[in-house]
Amino acid sequence: MIKHLSLGHGWFYHYRVHEDKTAQLCKGKLAPLADYLNDMFKNCPDDKFHSGPRSSHLTFDIDVKMKKAPNHEVCQMTKDGLEWAHYKTAHSNVQCFMLQNDTSTIGVEVPIWLDPHELKNFNELFEEEGSLTGHIDALSVEDNKIWIWDYKPKAAKEKYAHVQTLFYAIMLSKRTGIPLKHFRCGYFDADDCFVFKPEMKLISQK
Repeated sequence: MIKHLSLGHGWFYHYRVHEDKTAQLCKGKLAPLADYLNDMFKNCPDDKFHSGPRSSHLTFDIDVKMKKAPNHEVCQMTKDGLEWAHYKTAHSNVQCFMLQNDTSTIGVEVPIWLDPHELKNFNELFEEEGSLTGHIDALSVEDNKIWIWDYKPKAAKEKYAHVQTLFYAIMLSKRTGIPLKHFRCGYFDADDCFVFKPEMKLISQK
């Protein structure tokens, strides 16, 4: 049920997709997401990930309408995953526990990128040359919305996690052709969860 590929993108990322849940949840307007996830096992452009800006390293702010989501189920998933302790790292335990046990999580460490010509003000936002790249910690589908999740061990103290997840959503929207209105973003740990709706106007206002 779970397909796995190690990606050598600077260090190894363990890209995993739950095939059954993907087939079940990615239908109709979300079918391109399933196509993209499957295609990355054979056609991921690895060279793009060896240089250029990385979304996890972005340190500028963007004003989003953030909502705190107390008692969100991802917090309990995080607690259960950390207690599970099947892998060496906290990230792997949380990600893989969600992939195996959460009914909406379909992929982890999903590779994504954005080429300079795909964003009007790309060169104004990023100093490095090359494509913007990243790996989504956890990708879920719930009520026909695509959720971009990032696990942050100290979520409440994060300054730029919303920027990172916003660009994750933009990148995946570009890669799949699915409009950004069908995406939602969030970051979390065992105690806190923060969510928001990604919008392109947030980038143009930067």
